[in-house]
Amino acid sequence: MTDAAALPGQPRSGVFSGPATARTINVLAPNPSAMTLDGTNTWIVAEPDSDVAVVIDPGPLDEGHLHNVIAMAEQAGKRIALTLLTHGHPDHAEGAGRFAELTRTHVRALDPALRLGDEGLTAGEVIRTGGLELRVVPTPGHTSDSLCFHLPADRAVLTGDTVLGRGTTVVAHPDGRLGDYLDSLRRLRSLTVDDGVSTVLPGHGPVLEDAQGAVEFYLAHRAYRLAQVETAVESGCHEAPDVVARVYADVDRSLWPAAELSVRAQLEYLREHGLI
Repeated sequence: MTDAAALPGQPRSGVFSGPATARTINVLAPNPSAMTLDGTNTWIVAEPDSDVAVVIDPGPLDEGHLHNVIAMAEQAGKRIALTLLTHGHPDHAEGAGRFAELTRTHVRALDPALRLGDEGLTAGEVIRTGGLELRVVPTPGHTSDSLCFHLPADRAVLTGDTVLGRGTTVVAHPDGRLGDYLDSLRRLRSLTVDDGVSTVLPGHGPVLEDAQGAVEFYLAHRAYRLAQVETAVESGCHEAPDVVARVYADVDRSLWPAAELSVRAQLEYLREHGLI
């Protein structure tokens, strides 16, 4: 979800299906909306000289899209060998079961309910397929089961909904928690500082070429919103809908229900830390 906070220098469009880095191809799902921006980015990831690929987030249950993902992999000379999920929201994961049928692959996810096969995903795990190396980075906050995948060879991180290519994401209370989300952003910042990650491959929106700047922006934006919520409470807004009306007054009302989830997460965080 975007709440009208634009990342500096980012275009309002520019998302397309095709190669993004040396090892990734984006396949844009046909599900654009205020919540999903241009649509869900499904990622095909493979070593250039390998004939097998990993798919991250097959996306919605859209037969045309799922077949398009397979076709684009085949055009690149790849056979899909594994399916991974960043989290369980339907716009990322609803098509996973059907996609697994079509590709005869296992689906690996943090949430056991989303898995097809015996193996899940664990923090710090390194997934190796056809010479490809992906490192599992736990990033709860948007949801409790959110993960990112670090692709060291491309100095990139696939972020699902933890960092978007445009705007900012919702902390989906009560499953999502703001404290967890802030810790996850700091974890991603350490990847940019300590591990040389320069590119964000998001679940929605365009690729970001300044990963550190994007994460720093997210941290600053969260601090700004939190201060706004605290001020709203001090001025007499004690219920989440009232806080939304004050803090998100400049945001399209169609996004207010999602904004309310983030506000509830912020209120919970402020209460836990004795700030309200």
